[in-house]
Amino acid sequence: MEYGQQIRARMLQPALVTLTASRISPDHLTALSLMFGLAFAPCWYLQSFTTAIVCLWLHVILDGLDGPLARHQQCESPRGSFTDSFCDQIVVSVVTIMLMISPPRISVVAGSLYLVVYTGVLAIAMVRNSLQIPYSWLVRPRLFVYVAIPLQLAGIPHLINSVIWISNALLAWKLATGFYRLRRRLDGPQAESNSSGTQK
Repeated sequence: MEYGQQIRARMLQPALVTLTASRISPDHLTALSLMFGLAFAPCWYLQSFTTAIVCLWLHVILDGLDGPLARHQQCESPRGSFTDSFCDQIVVSVVTIMLMISPPRISVVAGSLYLVVYTGVLAIAMVRNSLQIPYSWLVRPRLFVYVAIPLQLAGIPHLINSVIWISNALLAWKLATGFYRLRRRLDGPQAESNSSGTQK
């Protein structure tokens, strides 16, 4: 993750310098990103699909800038990370609900399960990070869903539904393993070491 952050920082350096010189803070980008993400809902409901997709990807672009900008301005904090994750989850929820209630609709079962497991994985990931037991890898498939939306509109039938079902399987696995590892840690360090010794 740190290596990826370094690469993004180098690639985005001119933009980060410009944003800093313009006195734009990471919180400004987070708020603007949330606004564009929420704007997806009325546009999609009114079947202004092109505008909805543009708003969604502006959300993604701005969301990809606030973290690097915080590190560039040396103001990265748990509070900022929490706010960013919370806003991301709001947009994920809004987009999924709109996909369930407005044509072209996805399965209500698939969408509902996606919201449950996605939120569960995010919540456990935040608790694990606070306890310094992060996931070895973490899947957050919202970008795959966001890519599937214009592709389905371009003529690939049922793509969003398929991507969400695959995402559900991956997220359910991470939710189960994350819960198990966290529950073991909450039993105390001794339980964790005993379990590791047994596995060896």
